[in-house]
Amino acid sequence: MIPDPSHLHPLDDEDIPLGDGTTQTEVVVVCPHCGEANELALDPGGGSLQEYVEDCQVCCRPWRVTVRYGPDGSADVFTEPLDG
Repeated sequence: MIPDPSHLHPLDDEDIPLGDGTTQTEVVVVCPHCGEANELALDPGGGSLQEYVEDCQVCCRPWRVTVRYGPDGSADVFTEPLDG
């Protein structure tokens, strides 16, 4: 089951330590379609809660990426398939 990030309270942008070198900027996720690992570059400047569509680097099928930055700069990243 894919976690639903909608219950998470977004942080204010000043809660994210963007300039101290501790903010996570890369992550490896698993494609929800083919199960292959994909490396994603994260953009902490895009806000503490982000949602966008990414294509799998292996099977090219689209999935939704949800990123939520914690106060320590760590990122929780969720993927879910987009069918259509």
